[in-house]
Amino acid sequence: MTQSYDEQLQAFVGRVLNKRTPGQDPVNVPMIRHWVEAMDLANPVHLDAEAARATGREDVVAPASMIQAWTMRGYARTVRPAPGTGAGAGFAELIALLDEGGYTSVVATDSEFDFVRELVPGDEVTVEEVVESISDEKTTGLGTGRFVTSVKTYRDAVGETVATQRWRTLRFKPKQAAPQQAEAPAPGAQASEAPAPAPEKKALRPRPAINLDNMFWFEAAKEKRLVVQRCTNCQALRHPPGPGCPECGSFDWDTVEAGNTGTVHAFTVAHHPKHPAFDYPLVIALIDLPTGTRLTTNLVGVAPEDVTIGMPVVLDWLEADEELTLPVFRPDPEGQN
Repeated sequence: MTQSYDEQLQAFVGRVLNKRTPGQDPVNVPMIRHWVEAMDLANPVHLDAEAARATGREDVVAPASMIQAWTMRGYARTVRPAPGTGAGAGFAELIALLDEGGYTSVVATDSEFDFVRELVPGDEVTVEEVVESISDEKTTGLGTGRFVTSVKTYRDAVGETVATQRWRTLRFKPKQAAPQQAEAPAPGAQASEAPAPAPEKKALRPRPAINLDNMFWFEAAKEKRLVVQRCTNCQALRHPPGPGCPECGSFDWDTVEAGNTGTVHAFTVAHHPKHPAFDYPLVIALIDLPTGTRLTTNLVGVAPEDVTIGMPVVLDWLEADEELTLPVFRPDPEGQN
């Protein structure tokens, strides 16, 4: 008996998406150091053995949030996997089936961890991923889609579980631009005259992951206002937006206008992989705003070779489509902030 599409999807529940795979390296202090410095972690138990022993630990311990890092394949193995080290057959089959249903776009929605024990230098970590559930079709702000929830189990060298992660993604059908209506022929026009072909529409930009914490920012952008979130308790500014203040922990906030000027703090030029919604080469810049916060955005109206660190820039607006307006920056014609 032929299974329906929904039945084929539900048959994946309980299946292994990615079989148990070891990390490239054991837990080690140099990687812990990179993580601690990148995340600006202050707890000394991650790098100071004496401080770790003072808390009853035998040695330094890895930050719990690093658990995924120990099993990541890395860029080279992702794009050029060695035999038997790429994505599991179950994962490839599920993605192919979702693509068949039109769910070709993806955004991560949830990640929940349960940590069993701390990792120490020398631990060898493996990970296995199993499908927990696939939802019925849901209508979301990004498009119609299905939530796919999997559970990743992290184990040590003897097979004991050290952590589990419930990982949920939304696989959705991207919204399509409304087709253009063909114009009626002008009065008196010859019936044989073919209408001029409609200009080819540019692909839609990938949809940002809009949620309750950042919705206000995108709504302000649609009104062509660049705002920054401010804690009303301690007045600290923060961007990207978040539910709580990292300085004092308050959940109370408002916004302030960010101004319309800035300077280039850093930039990179993207050439590949190309997406049809963007023009290349694509200049991606980190802009210092007058508020003291920074914004990652695009630089327009300037050749990549003419961009310099510290360059004064001025705010402009990109109306990507009817639903999405984004701030971009271009060189400041006044040459000053």
